[in-house]
Amino acid sequence: MPLSGQPVRDSPPNTPPSSAARPGRVRAVRPVGTRTILAEVSGTQDVLALQAALLEAPFPGQQDVLAAAETVMVRAESPAAARRIGQALLELDLTAPAEQAGGLVVIDTVYDGEDLAEVGKLTGLGADGVIAAHTDQVWTVAFAGFAPGFGYMVGQNQALEVPRRSSPRTAVPAGSVALAGNYSAVYPRKSPGGWQLIGRTGAKMWDLDRPEPALASPGHRVQFRAVRDVVQLATEGSGAAEADSQQTDSLQKVPQTTSGLRVLSPGIHSLIQDLGRQGHSALGVSAAGALDRASLRRANRLVGNAPSAAAIETVSGGLRLQAIGDQVLAVAGAPSALTVVTPSASPSETETGGPQDGEAQNTAGARQRTVPVAAPFALLDGEILTIGAPDAGFRSYVAVRGGIDAPPVLGSRSTDTMSGIGPKPLAAGQLLPSGGAAESGVVGSPEIQPDYPSGGVTVLDIVPGPRADWFDRAALDSLCAQDWTVKPESNRVGMRLQGTPLERSRAGELPSEGTVAGAIQMPPEGLPVLFLADHPITGGYPVIGVVVDHQLDLAAQVPIGGSIRFRIAPETAAPAGTSEETPERRASN
Repeated sequence: MPLSGQPVRDSPPNTPPSSAARPGRVRAVRPVGTRTILAEVSGTQDVLALQAALLEAPFPGQQDVLAAAETVMVRAESPAAARRIGQALLELDLTAPAEQAGGLVVIDTVYDGEDLAEVGKLTGLGADGVIAAHTDQVWTVAFAGFAPGFGYMVGQNQALEVPRRSSPRTAVPAGSVALAGNYSAVYPRKSPGGWQLIGRTGAKMWDLDRPEPALASPGHRVQFRAVRDVVQLATEGSGAAEADSQQTDSLQKVPQTTSGLRVLSPGIHSLIQDLGRQGHSALGVSAAGALDRASLRRANRLVGNAPSAAAIETVSGGLRLQAIGDQVLAVAGAPSALTVVTPSASPSETETGGPQDGEAQNTAGARQRTVPVAAPFALLDGEILTIGAPDAGFRSYVAVRGGIDAPPVLGSRSTDTMSGIGPKPLAAGQLLPSGGAAESGVVGSPEIQPDYPSGGVTVLDIVPGPRADWFDRAALDSLCAQDWTVKPESNRVGMRLQGTPLERSRAGELPSEGTVAGAIQMPPEGLPVLFLADHPITGGYPVIGVVVDHQLDLAAQVPIGGSIRFRIAPETAAPAGTSEETPERRASN
């Protein structure tokens, strides 16, 4: 299967696409980067049939499956496996699975959304008519995606079919009841989003403490009930906030830690990360994990840990850590000045005054030294490590021998900022116990790191598609001909880019479909969003191209205000077996 960005169709070359759209067969397969494919089918029944077939009898090399409105996305272990699976899907006969009827979930809703009046105009129903249409029908959860607990609900009629917003909001409040296309949904947590907001609810759509975390999962029927007020589960700006209610704070409840690290200052933003939680996309859970996977592996290797051990990901320097007991650390990623201060007293002698007060009391007569990046070093009991602002790049990774001992959630200790799953962001005074993730009796030797972005333009190779055909050649040329600036609104979900907007060649709305890290999504305003590890599982804006997998580490190191240029990848950009540990980095200065 070619990875040129054009779909492979189950029909002769001159046959119109519509004639191939027959039930019971996959009608087209589109590449999504180098290791993922998107299978197009004729409707919901074929989506369910294909998903069931792939889960019951996985193809060799198949890693994950995600159903959406009219597509099923399949992630493979290698580009070669993706090509083999894509060809096999075109030859597959689909048998509809038995229907599974779910229970009825009633969701109390206050209809006062910011877009209620606009939806009334778009539908011609007026605000009261929208409320009546939304509450007078039973909705069915067809599939899950975007975020944990976010169910795409199909109604009994099309009266409320409306387009997404031309520009997505950077933050939609948790509990927002929304419409887009012919779907309704409830945002389970505060997150970016482009749906039209018509109301709000206090229902907890996702709760890991329940046997079934999702309140309404695929197959459930949902009835919305209009009420005057709802009980709010959490308030905006309440410290942890409603979005963080699923994040564990058990790391901060370890008063008797005898070995580990104390956070004196978290810097701008520091998180616990490992290599992520794979295989949970059907629950709406993204992989998350370290954005620069090679740097995380390098830091762990240097201290003798397993590659996937939990470590600290921090941006732009400023992180300050104090050893509790003697520790072995390594810092990899963005090259920064690493300073170690040896206080005149141990933590046990000053701990009663609080971590920061104790530090101030014992700085007199302290000794100071520097340690290199990408090399193991000892941080003895009471010593303080400070990471300076990076000379290049953006993200640094701090590994401690034994790993950070955080409680795993769905098999991973990583923080997912989109879903709120995993440990909270680090806070001053927090204790981080070290665990048993060391797999080697010795530490590693110092390593040479690759070049990192430093004031120039970072070139990223892309595979066009899966929706490059929503743009003409001029738009694709413009995508690759200009330098895009990383906007301050960027985060681990995605990098928002500023430049000359691109125009679509096709009108209308794209049904929600699966997406991947590295996808370049194009909202109607024409400014790209480059998805990173915490991206939504599904999206409805067309993806014009996908950054090749082995360059996502490089993309993660482009700082706010940095420049990116895209380039169509040569056919050999990501051969089968390419290792993420030795990425081909290019950063022109």
